[in-house]
Amino acid sequence: MKKQVKIGLIGFGFMGTTHWGVYKGLSHAKVVALADVDVAKRRGDVSKVVGNIGGGDNSKPIDLTGVAVYDDALRLIKEADVDVIDICVPTPWHAELVLAALKAGRHVFCEKPLCRTLAESRRIAAAVRRSDRFLNVGLCVRAWPEYRHAHEYFASGKAGRMLSATFKRISPSIDGNSWRNWYKDGRLSGGALLDLHIHDTDEVNYFFGLPKTVNSVGAKVGPGDCIDHVVTTYDYGDGRFVMAEGGWEQAKGATFEMSFTIVCEKATLKLDGSGYHIFPQKGKPITPKLDTKVGATGWHQELDYFIDCVRKGVRPDRYQTIDSVLDTMRLIFAEERSVLTGKKTRVA
Repeated sequence: MKKQVKIGLIGFGFMGTTHWGVYKGLSHAKVVALADVDVAKRRGDVSKVVGNIGGGDNSKPIDLTGVAVYDDALRLIKEADVDVIDICVPTPWHAELVLAALKAGRHVFCEKPLCRTLAESRRIAAAVRRSDRFLNVGLCVRAWPEYRHAHEYFASGKAGRMLSATFKRISPSIDGNSWRNWYKDGRLSGGALLDLHIHDTDEVNYFFGLPKTVNSVGAKVGPGDCIDHVVTTYDYGDGRFVMAEGGWEQAKGATFEMSFTIVCEKATLKLDGSGYHIFPQKGKPITPKLDTKVGATGWHQELDYFIDCVRKGVRPDRYQTIDSVLDTMRLIFAEERSVLTGKKTRVA
């Protein structure tokens, strides 16, 4: 068993600095190499880093003493003495770096979405199946304590059969929040559909499995057919109602919202502005005690778990498998096809 897992972090924007902060709090993890195209970030100057959620510490200067710094991600993958490659660059470069890291014999943690196209997703899935290395994707909401508890409670059968479920994720504008404003170019990011709404698409898949069809409507706001607001209904063919909504076109000063309501035969599970609660059909409301020992966010939970699995040599399966991630990618691109065609769409 490794005492400490050595990490090569690629990309030092909002998610890269978020991961850096999480790793700093883990005794069994150490970032020993960093790659970024920005000269200032390679010096630890992250003053221009901003995001739409988090504690606000991402833009504070970072001391990179003892960290090997690279201007080329592929060179880091090839040369650096690391166990894990953590990929936090813009989505269009995920596939190339994931495949290179696996080929180099590294374990890989890749921020969501897995990649930009369904074809790339399938190539990555095939590479993972051929490899003895581990890959996890930053679908952090699966690990977010409230969502994780709700999933475990639902999966236990205590709530009974699901009757309806709604998920919502609405963000302030991300305009100007990224390197060359790439989030706002749908050709790169896929818009809020692929970069934000995918969390709730993933939760639908995680809780209930793949639906038979989806029916999505969306608003195009940015360049490159950027779908920046989407509402989807998921049809399981049995009369249950499942819906998710996501968008990031609010004014900058608006609050970030993530919520769900899952109505079941025996209880309703609900996360909103008042917190996370379970409302049994009979009895008093329950406010569950959540497991937040390693941190209150899904970022803390997912990275701690993945690094611990690498340290112990145990394949991670608590939150995801490559097959479940691929199913989510199939589902999100079905939603995209539904928006673009205006038709109910089967999951390919």
